[in-house]
Amino acid sequence: MPTKKINKKKLTALVTGASRGIGYSIASKLCEADVKVIGTGTNSDQRIPKGCEYKQVDFLNLDSLDNFLKYVGSQEIDILINNAGINKINEFAKITSTDFDEIIQVNLKSPFLITQAVLPYMKEKNWGRIINISSIFGKISKEFRSPYSASKFGLDGMTAGLAAEVARNGILANTLSPGFIDTELTSSILGESGKNEIKKTIPIGRLGSVEEIATFACWLASEENTYISGQNIVIDGGFVRV
Repeated sequence: MPTKKINKKKLTALVTGASRGIGYSIASKLCEADVKVIGTGTNSDQRIPKGCEYKQVDFLNLDSLDNFLKYVGSQEIDILINNAGINKINEFAKITSTDFDEIIQVNLKSPFLITQAVLPYMKEKNWGRIINISSIFGKISKEFRSPYSASKFGLDGMTAGLAAEVARNGILANTLSPGFIDTELTSSILGESGKNEIKKTIPIGRLGSVEEIATFACWLASEENTYISGQNIVIDGGFVRV
């Protein structure tokens, strides 16, 4: 697996949600592979990997999103990583319409619109890689996560339909579904005791790392991947299979 070069030519990748966690690690590894990376974040002062171009965009602000889509449409994007996402945990009966709409807007509709914006160039070039970052909760679900699972199941459905349509154009599209990953967000939600309980349910016996997700994502986005498309690939230490 290449660690320094993904392509002899300079490629351009767009990574949404690149200011922390999985998105940050993916953006970092792509930069290391000599790919030009455009990374997004919601705020103007968010951290971004060294060497990346930063674009501020708020997917819940329609003007901000519209301006971003115009920008994306003017760029020559070879690799798209739709990683940005939000989650709001609540009982089904207590989920507000606003919360539901916001989760769908960020996790599903925005990736749909961004993908539309990058496709013309990919089709013209007859090459492209699209990876939609989902979750194990887009394969299975859990109490209090109905809107989140709805968005992630929908994201995978979108990926499957897209992959069937654009394969003839040399574009491979896949869903990547991480399990429990050791991030700052996971720690803040679960705490150490919660993480220890989760570890007991994972056959490998530990949480995954952002580097493990990023390493596979970068390979999936590379020219070495020539035949994987339309798949929902789970990286979870065996969690959903037991």
